[in-house]
Amino acid sequence: MQGASTSPSQVIVVTGAARGLGLAVAQRFQSLGQRVWIASRSLAPGGGALAAQFGPRVVRSDLSEAQAAEDLARRVKELDGRVDHVVHAVGEYVRSPLRETSAADLERMFASNVFTSMHMAAAFRALLRQSQGSVVFFGSAGLHAPRAFQHTAAYAAAKSALLVLTRSLALEEAEFGVRVNMVSPGHIPHEHASSDTSDPDLWRQIPLGRPGRLDEVCDAVEWLCSSRASYVTGTNLELGGGFNL
Repeated sequence: MQGASTSPSQVIVVTGAARGLGLAVAQRFQSLGQRVWIASRSLAPGGGALAAQFGPRVVRSDLSEAQAAEDLARRVKELDGRVDHVVHAVGEYVRSPLRETSAADLERMFASNVFTSMHMAAAFRALLRQSQGSVVFFGSAGLHAPRAFQHTAAYAAAKSALLVLTRSLALEEAEFGVRVNMVSPGHIPHEHASSDTSDPDLWRQIPLGRPGRLDEVCDAVEWLCSSRASYVTGTNLELGGGFNL
């Protein structure tokens, strides 16, 4: 997606960005000359490296609390005065059949994947309306239609709920020029990914014949935040290599 980058010197908040997909996205935007905020519930053990790379825009924040999201928005406004894009890559994952999934597991999936998203949307709504910016939530490949999940039902239920909220927020915010979309990676091996992401047996089920790459996720997020996607809202961009076809 060369040439589809955001404008220079935009302010982009990336959550869940201390490692993994969130960190890769944050580094991509910084390489494009953007002012990038890193927010994560835990910054150890790489907090020093993050501070060296992103400077004062590194924040430890537990976004399961609405006040934490509001505090983050306040800090961003105080330092940079605006927000152009929010990329919310927070979301815990649990793998177990329903018979082994506790009510606490289900609550944790919704708290992490759904409620943190709503807190961020509420906290940054005014700033995003001022800039006519965008939000990108992280979903999961295969959520385009209701289906059964043998081992990830709690996680899929939370991400499915987030997809409904993504589209609903897109509808509500359209009149203010704010776009809201979701990107849904499939199997993207990386250092902090779930072990099943690197399962060759699963890879063989992917029609394109391989797992995805971090740079492909970054390409998708970058495009959704760019002017090339200025007429795109309420969509779920699935990056699964056709896994659920």
